[in-house]
Amino acid sequence: MYTELLANIAILVLSGFVGFAVISKVPNTLHTPLMSGTNAIHGIVVLGALVVFGKVEHPSVLMQIILFVAVVFGTLNVIGGFVVTDRMLGMFKAKKPAAGEAQRSNESAKAGR
Repeated sequence: MYTELLANIAILVLSGFVGFAVISKVPNTLHTPLMSGTNAIHGIVVLGALVVFGKVEHPSVLMQIILFVAVVFGTLNVIGGFVVTDRMLGMFKAKKPAAGEAQRSNESAKAGR
């Protein structure tokens, strides 16, 4: 039992290092598409957690609570990721001029003719 647990912990730690190394090499211009891709992966993970939650036969109360909390945190992660991605994409949208500025620019264009 302990060897399996230690192997799983070693895999978790190594995957953390590999993930950090891969993400740190991504250029700044590709972070937004990368975030969108990871949001899709998180959505699949939440679906997998729901499937596991439904397939466990006679789960204890503690297991039900842990599974429920995992699904809630996963869902919050997906929603937060989409909100952050939307804000980042909003920085690249062109600003619309205010109504008064648009009217003044139209009047100055007509006067210049």
